[in-house]
Amino acid sequence: MEQLERKPDWLKVSLRTQVEHRKTHRFLSRNGLHTICEEAACPNQTECWNRGVATFLILGQNCTRSCRFCNVATKSNLFVDSEEPQKIAETVKKMALSHVVITSVTRDDISDGGSKHWLKTLESVKKLCQNTTIEALIPDFGGSHSQIETVLNGTPDILGHNLETVPRLYQKIRPQADYRRSLDVLKFSANLGFVAKTGMMVGLGESEEEIIQVMKDAFAAGCKIFTIGQYLQPSKNHLPICRFVHPDEFVRYKKNGLAMGFSVVESGPLVRSSYGADWQFQQLK
Repeated sequence: MEQLERKPDWLKVSLRTQVEHRKTHRFLSRNGLHTICEEAACPNQTECWNRGVATFLILGQNCTRSCRFCNVATKSNLFVDSEEPQKIAETVKKMALSHVVITSVTRDDISDGGSKHWLKTLESVKKLCQNTTIEALIPDFGGSHSQIETVLNGTPDILGHNLETVPRLYQKIRPQADYRRSLDVLKFSANLGFVAKTGMMVGLGESEEEIIQVMKDAFAAGCKIFTIGQYLQPSKNHLPICRFVHPDEFVRYKKNGLAMGFSVVESGPLVRSSYGADWQFQQLK
């Protein structure tokens, strides 16, 4: 597949850093913490760090899966830092975050998928930062309801799990994942009373009809928040972009999603799952 040559103007971002950006970097580096902002090469890193917010990545910086869109490195038999939950909590407090997104790599090499580490992290943040609301953006835990429930015992304010793409492209894009399994993660969480959130990328060969169907499936599973953004190729070793989706098309997806009944729909070229997550939470109130 031929790579598109040039990004359109609507995908250009400012890389100019401000004082708050340096403070954010300092808070993270002091405790040796990881962020999905860095590991996934997020285009919004500069903007978010300039705002003094970041999405924490727990259970290491390497993943046991090898999704072909993702910049996070793949490795097995990985280390788990038992002190990480407390480090996260202390950093959230120092950064004075009113809302925080915590995500993780997938740890298929751990018997519980890292769910107990997740629980400890959520409990540590809640204990030290009682007024901070939390979004837990979790992997699928192999579809294990008991492991998902372990995480939910930490009572996150939002439970996120991304569908990422349309069912037809799963084998190509997420060969170790399963569309129905991911829907079940969302449905299981929503049925337990949690605010469920999901998101997807576009520009990988899907049709508009397929995108709308994913939105319908997510809403039927109980999701209240849906995000949709443009896929950007992290390196030449990742899947190439099939097309740059025009901003007008993203506007249509937002209108469609709100008409379906979603409480919040974030749809735009540079939208990512945790981008503006604090604003999304405010819209739920």
